Amino acid sequence: MTKTNYSIPQSVIWKEDHISLLDQQKIPQVTEYLELRTIEDVWEAIQSLKVRGAPAIGITASFGLALAALQDKSESIEQFLSNLSKTSDYLASSRPTAVNLVWALDRLTSCLANIKSINEAKTKIVHEAIQIQIEDEEVCRLIGEHALTVFNSGDRVMTICNAGSIATAKYGTALAPFYLAKERNIDISVYACETRPVLQGARLTTWELMQADVDVTLITDSMAAHTIKSKNITSIIVGADRIAANGDTANKIGTFNLALLAKTFNIPFYVAAPLSTFDTSIEDGNLIPIEERHSEEITTLNGIRIAPEGVKVFNPAFDVTPSELIAGIITEKGIISGDYKEEIKKLFHS
Repeated sequence: MTKTNYSIPQSVIWKEDHISLLDQQKIPQVTEYLELRTIEDVWEAIQSLKVRGAPAIGITASFGLALAALQDKSESIEQFLSNLSKTSDYLASSRPTAVNLVWALDRLTSCLANIKSINEAKTKIVHEAIQIQIEDEEVCRLIGEHALTVFNSGDRVMTICNAGSIATAKYGTALAPFYLAKERNIDISVYACETRPVLQGARLTTWELMQADVDVTLITDSMAAHTIKSKNITSIIVGADRIAANGDTANKIGTFNLALLAKTFNIPFYVAAPLSTFDTSIEDGNLIPIEERHSEEITTLNGIRIAPEGVKVFNPAFDVTPSELIAGIITEKGIISGDYKEEIKKLFHS
């Protein structure tokens, strides 16, 4: 029997003259959609983590560029394209690690290569942005289908951060198989790390999985090793913000820890990501830029200081998991493993 009476929340909705955006900073206390009407609104929403998750960031940025295009008052196509290029660069500066952001912006600007008028350009860029969102939903569903093949009923799977529906167009990447499992009465339990310092796992992953009545248990990041051992965790699955040509994967800080634990406990560690998250222009993970965020994310909690004034802070938002620790990378085209450098080449030449 298939279950369909559950809710999968959506984080980015195009409204023609503005973007309706789920404010992920306010979940789970409040479910609020913001109206983004200016390019500055879009930049701030991405930078401040009102929207997060590599695919959702890319979708938001593409709609942001479409919004800027519609609002542009240029009289010449040359000026229009120049303005669009500057806007694209501005949006790209909001988050440096997630490759989907630049990928989406480049796709939108590239689609205007042979346009002959400003009106044509505006129409084309809006359609392309909508297409990115439509494609991402189907990509996530396919990732979920492939990921489900590595799980069995009764499995207990650990994850970190939020690679779910609100991080994408729908379904998510690492969380996609759990939604599909719920539909098909496959019993999978999820253990979600809280994901310090911004608590995306505690606030977002648990919230959206509970909307779909998925069995989810929250743990702190430091409980992972004990939980794997005491709860007999069968595998770990995570999302990704950028994957290098050799399979090295950047994801939310704490992911590398889980990969090391998976090796210690001899359980598989999977990465789920669309092809748009791969950056074949960089050879390995050492070349992935790691964003360092504000110290207040560590020294305060809900605006209340929890650390001494003046303490030095190191706050990288991501870490890089070496490819040799990854049992499989799950994409919309299937699961790759082994020699990732060669397998990734095949992915992009098939």
